[in-house]
Amino acid sequence: KLNIDVDTAQHGVEGLTYLLIESSKLMISENDFQDSIHALGFSDELNKSLLQLYLDNRKEIRGILGELSPRLPSYHSLEWRLDVQLASRSLRQQIKPAVTMKLYLNQNEGQTAQVLQTDPATLLHLIQQLEQALGQMKTNHCRRIVRHMK
Repeated sequence: KLNIDVDTAQHGVEGLTYLLIESSKLMISENDFQDSIHALGFSDELNKSLLQLYLDNRKEIRGILGELSPRLPSYHSLEWRLDVQLASRSLRQQIKPAVTMKLYLNQNEGQTAQVLQTDPATLLHLIQQLEQALGQMKTNHCRRIVRHMK
């Protein structure tokens, strides 16, 4: 009916979908949305129609995006215990420490527990690695990537 190529129509629909999804994710204001679509070079009438479409559907789009997002487990609590074996039948004097942790996770309106055991040296190495990863998240490069992922 439009007398245009199928690829052109498909790209137009995908572009419109992307515009509405990203705008709804970020909950941008009317002015920011108008500024964004003004740069596309559409007519004023089409810009008003797109703005009205965005305002009418942004809450519904956010609801659908929330339903589609993966349900990952989240942290609830942690219990830990330090066990030290001081001697055994064969070795009278030994020190063998172990850290036992019970990690509680919230998952699908339920709670699961994972029991983990490690030695203190491995635990310290894990802590250092996690602190290093958190430090890297503070760099400008990572902040830019995270901003674009939203």
